[in-house]
Formats: sequence, C-alpha cells, structure tokens
Amino acid sequence: MKEELQKVKGADVVLITSDRLGTGSEELGKILMKSFLNTLWDHEPKPGKILFINSGVMLTTEGSEVLETLELLEREGVEIFSCITCLAFYEIKDKLRVGKVTKMPDTVDYLLGAAKVITI
Repeated sequence: MKEELQKVKGADVVLITSDRLGTGSEELGKILMKSFLNTLWDHEPKPGKILFINSGVMLTTEGSEVLETLELLEREGVEIFSCITCLAFYEIKDKLRVGKVTKMPDTVDYLLGAAKVITI
C-alpha cells in the first residue's frame, strides 16, 4: 500500500520561506542560502519544484545573487514558482526574473502532491 501511495505522489518540493537560511546574522543567512541553492544544483536527484514564499520571492527577482543558479536549475527541469501575493506585497511583481508566479491554491496542491516537502 505504501508503495502505491509513493507512485501516486509527485517529486520532492523545496519550500523556501525567506531570502536567507537560518536565524541570526542576516549576512551569514544570505551566504548560507546561496550555498544551499548552489549545492542543490550540484545534487542528484533534483527536486521537481522549488516554491518561494514571503521574503523568499526576493531570490527570484532582479538583483538576486542566486538568479544564475535558479536559471540553471530551471533549465534542468526544476519548476520554479514565486507567490504572487508575496511579490505584490513587496511591490516587486515586475521584477520577477526566473520562474513563474503561483497562487495559494496551486501552492497547496504542489505541497500536498509532493513525495516529500523540504522547508527552508
């Protein structure tokens, strides 16, 4: 039964909730996030999707230090999604540079349909 459930579920999803990794130093957090995404690009298997919410959407927009890495991930088949509500809140909808926008119903579907969700 467990094997059947695994077949029904999709690929892994990474949920990125901030533009930095961890708490404490903002500078260190940004360094760690960049390192995480670069390492994710080098890793196999890659997740099926990366969802960016809250300040995480800043990573997919103009001026982000990780745009190149996200573009490489996207070229290798990883779907990149940024929360439209979050982009609007930060007033950066027009600055999205990688991936597509998503709304909460789709985000919930992606999370519930994932084989595994990794929240960063």
